[in-house]
Amino acid sequence: MKKLLFVILIVGLLGTIAWMLLVKYDGSPRSETSHQLLVDRIEAMGKLELVKYKLSDVVEHKTISTFLPDASVLLIVKADAVGCIDLTKLNPDKISVQGDSVSLQLPSPEICYIKIDHSGSRVYDTKMAFFREAALVDEAFKSAERQVEKEVAKSDILLQTKNNAMHVFRPLLEGLGFKRINLTFE
Repeated sequence: MKKLLFVILIVGLLGTIAWMLLVKYDGSPRSETSHQLLVDRIEAMGKLELVKYKLSDVVEHKTISTFLPDASVLLIVKADAVGCIDLTKLNPDKISVQGDSVSLQLPSPEICYIKIDHSGSRVYDTKMAFFREAALVDEAFKSAERQVEKEVAKSDILLQTKNNAMHVFRPLLEGLGFKRINLTFE
């Protein structure tokens, strides 16, 4: 009976040690990341974002080679384009108040930024890329970014920014008690 209890105790102790080692060193891949974030610069912001276009671009990019088979990639790129007015450019000379009327000349609308949304973009297929896949995908994203910039420049984003500025500033100025409001742009 003593031998049986001793064997059970040893087996239980070995089982516990094995379980602890298995939990600690389970063999699944782990990742470690260390960051050292530094603030490079702090800037004052004065841009009033008034419209955001969400865009999608289906890109088929090919690299044609003389000796190797043609490599291609198919991806869907998601992007954002934002129209804004830079209120830091608002000049006090462009504001005229007379009684219950106000005239305000706002700075011209501009495109604040165009940004590729990498988390929403997807690579769907690569063909014959082999070791060139990363460079091929990178070229495709750069091409998509240039195309999105061209399309945004041709779009009505600046007109939409103007219209939205009117919808923002008119109620604001009416709330301040102005009855007659004249809003223009430089």
